[in-house]
Amino acid sequence: MLSRKGLIPDDYFLTRLAENVLQPKYKSKPRKARFVAKNGTCNVAHTNIREQGRFLQDVFTTLVDLKWCSWLLFGMVWWLIAFAHGDLDPKGDDFVPCVTDIHSFSSAFLFSIEVQVTIGFGGRMVTEECLSAIVILIIQNIVGLLINAIMLGCIFMKTAQANRRAETLIFSKHAVITVRNNKLCFMFRLGDLRKSMIISAAIHMQVVRKTVTNEGEMMPLDQIDIQMDNPVGTNSIFLVSPLIISHVIDKNSPLYDLSAADLLHEDIEVVVVLEGVVETTGITTQARTSYLSEEILWGQRFVPTVSQEDGMYAVDYSKFGNTVKVPTPSCSARALDEAGGLERFKLQEPNRAGASVRRRIKISTPKET
Repeated sequence: MLSRKGLIPDDYFLTRLAENVLQPKYKSKPRKARFVAKNGTCNVAHTNIREQGRFLQDVFTTLVDLKWCSWLLFGMVWWLIAFAHGDLDPKGDDFVPCVTDIHSFSSAFLFSIEVQVTIGFGGRMVTEECLSAIVILIIQNIVGLLINAIMLGCIFMKTAQANRRAETLIFSKHAVITVRNNKLCFMFRLGDLRKSMIISAAIHMQVVRKTVTNEGEMMPLDQIDIQMDNPVGTNSIFLVSPLIISHVIDKNSPLYDLSAADLLHEDIEVVVVLEGVVETTGITTQARTSYLSEEILWGQRFVPTVSQEDGMYAVDYSKFGNTVKVPTPSCSARALDEAGGLERFKLQEPNRAGASVRRRIKISTPKET
């Protein structure tokens, strides 16, 4: 069982809270445009939409928003039945109307409400004189039940929206690139503040960057998938405690040519999408965030947040986004592979440092006279 403490740290983002990105120190420096904001909203404006009538084609939503239309419609039907049968004109005592006490459209409208919401007929009721009135009574009852079912469904959807569950799914403010298992990896931390789990949770990552094809076509928002490193071989995760999501930067990765120096001026954005099913409601939810190049820390890794206390595991969320510096090659993964891997690179570094020291000693040694 996991206990959780420190639930309000300063270094993580709630996926649906207002964005809290540090502003640049110099006003003259242009702010980078991001495809997905830190709070998960997509930063895309849709303009010049000519076919506005498509929004009016959603008859389902229109009928739900205008429930009183059914009362008005059946009120007109009851008035037409009474008018056709002659119930609106005063008759003798032997005359049997289709519906008693309907003398105008107002009384027909009131009878329609009484039938549909089943609040009691009072002095107005259907008689066995008209078969059409009996059929309309059955139809209106069925329509009323359907509308009530739709309204209940809409109320449930409004109160149990998927984005409400995403409020408690948190991402680390920064991502890191460091060595894990002798390979350069891109990593970020993900957590869930609720005890109820996200079933079939899956992570999808993409790199959004500006690219130019071999034919010269410029693609301002080229989306390239990133494979996640998962021992089970799929993107599914068991989100019962904060997890560090890792992506191995190999030859198939779009970050293969990225080095620490390139990260300072490279205009890239890594988009992260979490999808899963809410355990308590069965509704599919989605949480999103993104990391710009200046939000990716090279040569750092996340500190542990889970500890064992009194026979149980405790999660300290005050350390959720904390990182520490670790020795990491500043070259790209391609250069690291060309150098023979991390082990060969470690062997070459002392030799390069020794050669540099010997050159400095040779230059600074005075000539013998």
